[in-house]
Amino acid sequence: MSIISTHQVTKTFTRRTGFFKRGQGSTVTAIDRLTFHIDAGEFVGLLGPNGAGKSTTIKMLTGILHPTSGDIQVAGWSPERQRSRLALDLGIVFGQRTQLWWDLPLYESFAILQHMYRINYAEYRLRLAELEALLGLREFWKTPVRQLSLGQRMRGELAGALLHAPRLLFLDEPTIGLDVKAKAAVRQFLRILNQEKRTTIVLTTHDMSDVEELCQRIVVINHGRSVFDGRMEELHQRVGVPSTLVITFKHSVEHLTALPCNGQVLGNQITVSFNRACESPLTVIDRLRQWGDVIDIHMEEPRLDLVMQGLYHDMRE
Repeated sequence: MSIISTHQVTKTFTRRTGFFKRGQGSTVTAIDRLTFHIDAGEFVGLLGPNGAGKSTTIKMLTGILHPTSGDIQVAGWSPERQRSRLALDLGIVFGQRTQLWWDLPLYESFAILQHMYRINYAEYRLRLAELEALLGLREFWKTPVRQLSLGQRMRGELAGALLHAPRLLFLDEPTIGLDVKAKAAVRQFLRILNQEKRTTIVLTTHDMSDVEELCQRIVVINHGRSVFDGRMEELHQRVGVPSTLVITFKHSVEHLTALPCNGQVLGNQITVSFNRACESPLTVIDRLRQWGDVIDIHMEEPRLDLVMQGLYHDMRE
């Protein structure tokens, strides 16, 4: 069942040609007949180059902006007409902004959010205890938000966004500026949230390692249109950035002088690169089996940032 549904959504803005000429200007189309659906429980990466329309899309999904035409349904509500009711089903975390009170200790920000969302006190204490344990909040519980490290603040932001148990979480660059340890902690929490709590998560980011580790599906927007919607494997096949296959044999294969496909030989291993858009891994493996008894097969997919570069290049042509 779809928790997010957009159908032929268009958003236009008027670009003024002069400061005093309010009646004049050109029309700019930020979103152009955008259609996609996200099912409950999915973890989806909403990607695209700068200026592609990602932020405008998120703002329309959350009711901040209204579409010029088309239909949007989020959690069964219209963001345009029922934004206040929709807010109870949404959690939103923006890496560059805060929903916490800068000069207050972290726990006091949560107390304010409890009253804002009218959360029953018993439920609030139960959810807060769970979030505290999962995110390790106790160590900086009484620290003013302005004194928190970026990683600590992001954990606090996540807890604040989830206090009211939303069905849907929007994340915009949630790991921007975080060190390796803090990124790992945030990613692990998001996995638990999605896999165990079945919270639907939509992630917009330029950090492709976040997408590789977390997202089950990718929607790519360019010039306000969906140019790709599918799983990682489908994206690899479409773009055709070479994959790498390492075949380990029982005995040395260094004596080979001609291979059935381009590759490198070292000891008892053959390493080959191939284009999944042209042939499948099974085809390559079948070709190599004739050279001896295979004891191990290892597949290395190309880095997602390289795949996305290939996709953006194709979109420009």
